Amino acid sequence: MKICITSQGATLDALAEERFGRAPFFIIVDTETGSFEALENQFAGGSGGVGPKAAQLLITREVKALVSGMVGGNAHEVLKAAGIYLYAYRAHGTVRDALERFNKKTLDLVA
Repeated sequence: MKICITSQGATLDALAEERFGRAPFFIIVDTETGSFEALENQFAGGSGGVGPKAAQLLITREVKALVSGMVGGNAHEVLKAAGIYLYAYRAHGTVRDALERFNKKTLDLVA
């Protein structure tokens, strides 16, 4: 399964980012293989509607779960409609920590 973790940098050791639409990077991890790719968020500096645009990017990458701190209402609706599960991570740790917590199923599922 592919999951996305919002990040301040392009590695697993970068700090996780609390904001979804304004996250500098999206780290997409394949949980079956452990491989990952870092995508720079081209919408982060936009003037408005960045959340839904970022959500569309995740949909095209076939992401099934998102780990982030905060997701705006419009982006949440797009993600929910696409069947992407949202998990809250607000521990101010690294992407690697967020991934470990996801794998251990200790993150809260956002309704």
